[in-house]
Amino acid sequence: MPAQNLFTVIMAGGKGERLHPLTRDRAKPAVPFGGTYRIIDFTLSNCINSGLGQILVLTQYKSRSLEMHIKRGWNFLPSTLGQYIDVVPPQQRIGPEWYRGTADAVYQNFYSIRAVGKPYCLILAGDHVYKMDYAKMFDFHMDRKADVTVAAIDVPVEEGGNFGIIQIDKDSRIIGFQEKPKNPRPMPSNPKRCLVSMGIYIFSSDIMYDRLAENARNESSRHDFGKDIIPSMIGGDYRVYGYVFQDENKKETKYWRDVGAIDAYWEANMDLVNISPQFNLYDHNWPVRTLHSESPPPKFVFAQSAREGGRRGMALDSIVSPGCIISGGKVEGSVLGPDVRINSYSYVFESILFDGVEIGRHCRVRRAIIDKGVSVPEGTVIGYDPEEDRRRFKHVSPGGIVVIPKGERIAPLKKAHSISAPRNI
Repeated sequence: MPAQNLFTVIMAGGKGERLHPLTRDRAKPAVPFGGTYRIIDFTLSNCINSGLGQILVLTQYKSRSLEMHIKRGWNFLPSTLGQYIDVVPPQQRIGPEWYRGTADAVYQNFYSIRAVGKPYCLILAGDHVYKMDYAKMFDFHMDRKADVTVAAIDVPVEEGGNFGIIQIDKDSRIIGFQEKPKNPRPMPSNPKRCLVSMGIYIFSSDIMYDRLAENARNESSRHDFGKDIIPSMIGGDYRVYGYVFQDENKKETKYWRDVGAIDAYWEANMDLVNISPQFNLYDHNWPVRTLHSESPPPKFVFAQSAREGGRRGMALDSIVSPGCIISGGKVEGSVLGPDVRINSYSYVFESILFDGVEIGRHCRVRRAIIDKGVSVPEGTVIGYDPEEDRRRFKHVSPGGIVVIPKGERIAPLKKAHSISAPRNI
């Protein structure tokens, strides 16, 4: 069984600069996703569904929100059976530096990792959305008698420059690795696609200890698994293999998403409200766990005819979380976090609203991401005039998504009631 021999380390300390301003007050793995989840919930759920119960989460950047989420929502593992999810902030145990890269983060926590005494170590990133059975990858690692195994997925060649590119031989041994090349090498079997690293590694622990210790002494190194450790092990005496991703999402196309940029994050959330989304949240055979809200069920109020004033609280093709009140407004193609309130005569379309957002009366909100606790004043219009959006709001993505940061105050319009309500509310 993997749980008996495999220790898990999740890297969760990244700043997530491309996801700013959602990462202004929280680490990237703590960013909400799909209404009630955080991004890290998908990696943690993969671990639990794979039978792994000894997990170290390495944090660094603005980790308070992430720490509290894991403490409150992931405390169900039985410690009496030696299972746990421990959150470990930087301790500067071996020197005065903060983490200088992914490899250095693991190296600085050697004391905690080696104390567990597991012969194999699984290294994961906490900021991707996917479903994967790590036990299958571990079986592959054992069958090949590998020193390190790298999980890989094929992507279109035009997207390959964002990742580490892998070449494997007929036995799945890695014979080439380039980190984010300008001209990615396609797969021999398909010139339109290339094989990329998913940032998921299984190491034989003794090999990992030796390689990281040597890398730590190299002052010119970037101290990164993808940039330094893995490339240095290819072509020598080490047995380095590539494991082709097997998707537990069970769809026609494999699903693995880096939601680290605003437009990609918005698109991934919008997929969830489709009639047949690419990513299935409703698979009871592969549950995605999270910290569940104690809020009451969502409520939809007012169903008046035009003669009575025309208010109708409704949501179409949307995710509506506990505690939401749709009070005489209309929501369409959107994701609402817990405790959101939509007031009368307002229209929210293709938007993501975090916990506690309130939309005032007569508002029109389109293609927006509104962070936790923001109150949108009566009559506000967002997402209908690109030039006006860029003039009024600090954060507009290349794709035109307006992002309202946590705690932002939106200036109310002087003539709120001059905004006409959308039809059929």
